[in-house]
Amino acid sequence: MDKLRILIPKGRIFENISRLFAETGFPISLADRTYRPVIAVDWLDAKIMKPQNVAELLELGSHDVGFTGIDWIRESGAAVEEILDLGFDRVRIVAAVPVELDEARLKTKKLTVATEYVNLAKAWLDHVGYGYRILRTYGATEVFPPDDADMIIDNTSSGQTLRDNGLRIIATILESSTRFVASTAAMADPEKRGRIEELAMLFKAVLDGRDKVMLEMNVSKSRFTELVAGLPSMRSPTVSPLYGDEGYAVKIAVQKREVPGLIPRLKKLGAGDIVEYDLRKVVP
Repeated sequence: MDKLRILIPKGRIFENISRLFAETGFPISLADRTYRPVIAVDWLDAKIMKPQNVAELLELGSHDVGFTGIDWIRESGAAVEEILDLGFDRVRIVAAVPVELDEARLKTKKLTVATEYVNLAKAWLDHVGYGYRILRTYGATEVFPPDDADMIIDNTSSGQTLRDNGLRIIATILESSTRFVASTAAMADPEKRGRIEELAMLFKAVLDGRDKVMLEMNVSKSRFTELVAGLPSMRSPTVSPLYGDEGYAVKIAVQKREVPGLIPRLKKLGAGDIVEYDLRKVVP
């Protein structure tokens, strides 16, 4: 089978993707000033591209799979197949205006709207009925108002940068995160589809493992039934007898967020020698 050609976005997304591959078992190495990272598996051929270009290149068929935000997929309108929402780099695509610009003026004037998201902006502006002219930007969109634009449509995680520049959010147009996506041609090829699904399974196992921990504990025979009845678990807990028939060792996988409240409850239910450790992968 030909190598699976994969696009990895440059910029802030790259670090998250690189870590994901490393935890999957396929570490990425990238020399300075190169766009051809090496992945430690012989059936992957990778290239670094801007996230804005990934979906369109997949649609063209020059690559098989890649990573990009759903915002850039919607902006490009490219026909790709979404395989997995990785949940990285969560942002909102918002419309923001100077704090002093009120709704009445928004409705009555022809707005100059600065944005990198030209297609998303046009669709939203037409929907809400504003008069507008689009001014395409190439980064640092928040600096355009009030001198050079009346409104921006841009991505934000917390909104702090917008507030620091005297802007207020008036609408959320889209919520975005990084997706693992594939070309329709690759998904139509049984061998490539199989490889893609294997990658998706491994990625999901890593992501699920990050959210969970394993708790191990010992419990006496007299408290065993009470303890097991009070356990949360992905499935049934793993139970094995202790040496000397003095009780049981119990293992459960739980959400990390449950642990602070769970450990005191387990102690009250008779658990002892409680050990917590991270999971690297969780495959149902």
